[in-house]
Amino acid sequence: MYSYSNWISFATIVRKETHRFFRIWAQTMLPSAITALLYFVVFGNLIGRFVTPIDGFTYIEYIIPGLIMMSIMLNSYNNVVSSFYGAKFQRSIEEILVSPTPNSMILMGYMFGGILRAMVVGIIVAIVASFFAPINAAYPLLIFVVTFLTACLFSLAGFINSMFAKSFDDVTIVPTFILTPLIYLGGVFYSVDILPPFWEKISLVNPILYMIDAFRYSMLGVSDIPIGLTISVIFLVTALFYVIALTLLKRGYGLRS
Repeated sequence: MYSYSNWISFATIVRKETHRFFRIWAQTMLPSAITALLYFVVFGNLIGRFVTPIDGFTYIEYIIPGLIMMSIMLNSYNNVVSSFYGAKFQRSIEEILVSPTPNSMILMGYMFGGILRAMVVGIIVAIVASFFAPINAAYPLLIFVVTFLTACLFSLAGFINSMFAKSFDDVTIVPTFILTPLIYLGGVFYSVDILPPFWEKISLVNPILYMIDAFRYSMLGVSDIPIGLTISVIFLVTALFYVIALTLLKRGYGLRS
C-alpha cells in the first residue's frame, strides 16, 4: 500500500508535468492542431472527394479516428521522453530518486503527465476535425478506455526510450525511424482489408494497427479486427512496457555514472 506522502509525491510529479506542457503550449499542443488541420484539408477535404466511401463513411469521416489517435500516440510519447530525458540530462532526476518516493510512483507520475497531454491534444484535434465532418461516438466509454490505454503505452515507450538515450539525438531516433512508419502503416488512412493478403498479414504484426482499429470501432462502430482481440493486444503490450520501464528504473539503467 502507498502512504499519503507517496500520493503527494505522485501528484507533485503530475502537476509539474502538466504545468510544463501548458506553459509551452506553442510547442506541445499547437503543432498537433496545425498538423491535423493540414491533414484534414489535404487528405480529407481535397483528396477525399475522389475516394469512395469506406464501410459506409466518407473518407474524411473514416480517417478522423486515425488522425486523433496519431496525435494521442505522438504526444504521450514525446511528453515523457523529452521531460524525463531532460531531467536526466540536468541531473535533477537524482533529487527524486534519493527521496522516499517508490519507483512505481515516479514512473506513474511521468506516465500520467503524458496521458493528460495526450488527452488534451486529442480533444483539440477532435474539435478541429468537427469543422470538416461530424464527430461520431458509437461507444463513448470505449473511446475513453482505448485512449487511456494507448496513452499509457506510448508514455511508457517514451520513458523506456529516455532511459536508454545518451544524447538528445537518441530521443528523436525512435519517433522518426520507428514510430512514424508504424503509425502510417497502421491503417490511419486506409482499411487493411484493401491490402493484398501478404501485406495484410504483415500489417497484423504492427501493434499500432490494433490501437487505431479499436479507436475507429469506438467512434464509428466499424473495424477490421475483432474488438476483443484489439483490446487484449493493447492491454498486454501496455503491461509488458510497464514491467520493462519499472525494471529499468529500479536498476537505475542510464541514471548512474
